[in-house]
Amino acid sequence: MGIEAYQQHNAVSNDPYKLVLKLYEGTLKYLSFVKEAMEIGDIEAKFSNINKAVAIFDELRNVLDFDNGGDVSYYLDGLYLYQIETLFSAGVDDNINAVDQVMKVVQGLIDAWKDETGL
Repeated sequence: MGIEAYQQHNAVSNDPYKLVLKLYEGTLKYLSFVKEAMEIGDIEAKFSNINKAVAIFDELRNVLDFDNGGDVSYYLDGLYLYQIETLFSAGVDDNINAVDQVMKVVQGLIDAWKDETGL
């Protein structure tokens, strides 16, 4: 669902490096929607957008290459899993600060990905 959900709204490149960047950016977009929904008390929109962000994190976990990625793949797997757990908890508690923390992590991933790939 992660890639499919994002493809519905954006044209996705065949370049896997650009695809990962678009997934990170899509996650930020959905997290901003989560915050908006929390602020106005829209429970349905909150969980719908949390589920979309989680689906992207799941997709990112599914494409990790543990054979060639080594320690980085294991680190990212744990990082993504922690973000998923944080989002579920934030959704239950309406914790905007937790959503902000996940957004900060994702922005860090975007910055690192751009530095690494030259995008």
